[in-house]
Amino acid sequence: MLLSTLLADEAEWYPVLFDSPLNIARGIAFWLTIALALAFAVCALVLRGETRKKFLRFFLPAAALYACAVGLILLILTFLEDGINVILFVPLLVLLAAVAGSAAAIAVKPCKLTFLIGGCATGAALVAVLVCMGINFSTGAPAGNNGIVDESGDPDNSLVNSLGLYLSAAAAVAAVIAAAFLLGRKDKKGFDSRSLTTAGVCIAMSFALSYLRIVKMPQGGSITVASLLPLMIYSYMYGTRKGVFAGFIYGVLQAFQDFYILHPAQFILDYPAAFACIGLAGMFADVKALKHLPQVKFALGAVVAGLGRFLMHFLSGIFAFGSYAPAGTPVWLYSLGYQAGYVLPDIAIAIAAGIFVFSSRAFNKAIERFRPAEKPAAADAPTDAAA
Repeated sequence: MLLSTLLADEAEWYPVLFDSPLNIARGIAFWLTIALALAFAVCALVLRGETRKKFLRFFLPAAALYACAVGLILLILTFLEDGINVILFVPLLVLLAAVAGSAAAIAVKPCKLTFLIGGCATGAALVAVLVCMGINFSTGAPAGNNGIVDESGDPDNSLVNSLGLYLSAAAAVAAVIAAAFLLGRKDKKGFDSRSLTTAGVCIAMSFALSYLRIVKMPQGGSITVASLLPLMIYSYMYGTRKGVFAGFIYGVLQAFQDFYILHPAQFILDYPAAFACIGLAGMFADVKALKHLPQVKFALGAVVAGLGRFLMHFLSGIFAFGSYAPAGTPVWLYSLGYQAGYVLPDIAIAIAAGIFVFSSRAFNKAIERFRPAEKPAAADAPTDAAA
């Protein structure tokens, strides 16, 4: 069933789809990103000592700038071809520009003031995006626009199970929040300038990489080039509480790109709740028994995060998209096959890339600089790491 879903006629394989300027740009960006990733892997393996440290210090902001540049180009082409509402397009454009500017400033002068200014600019842009999104989605006729009623047009003949959606969405949100606080008991409280700026950069990088789709599914969902990896790394660096928050914001932004909203509770399950689960990827970061195995700590957390996301989409598929199930096929089985067709490969790609990245000793040393909770207490500890 998984292969049949991926090979369905409605599925779009973007790396080999060159039928429009947008898809040409997507294809070029996809293969260019693969080439750059391979070049990074070769450099990380070949370079040694101080040269490799300088390379990694340059790579992180350069990767953020590249992701933002790709995101800006594809966002503009999407606006021109698909007609995104201006009220959605402009704030997203400003957000990516703010993150790109912050990353460039931090690369030039990584001081507390730079992080503070970058964090404020990124935070303001995020708030503007969410406000504009609320204004846009609060207008119109959802039932008619989204097709959640049958051919008769009678609102009573809904094609979705509203009760099931509301109950599952409420339970899912409660479970994710409880898990974040339970697993993040030792996390730092609150956001400081550095963690806020890093959150904005990781969210923007994941959002930009999500445009690099390998395949897009007919009722929403896609396989991407490790688009969730920046969010997973952020959770590993700053803990599950901040990771869940960053994933929640990213999930809201995903609604701009993968616009399949049939019902308010379905929106919660497929977007904020599903991607908030990605913030659980850092749940094993402080396990002392695995202190010398960062790849294992990352992989275990990423597997749990991926399963959490899969569960959210699975519930949404049962209660919101059950009408798409072929005759004679149980709704739960249809949802299981459809969600597995893209969620599992997408998570597997991110985990594989993460294991490779966490295999670098220099990368792990760089990550530890952002994880003050693991540092031994000392009188000369940097004040910027304080909450």
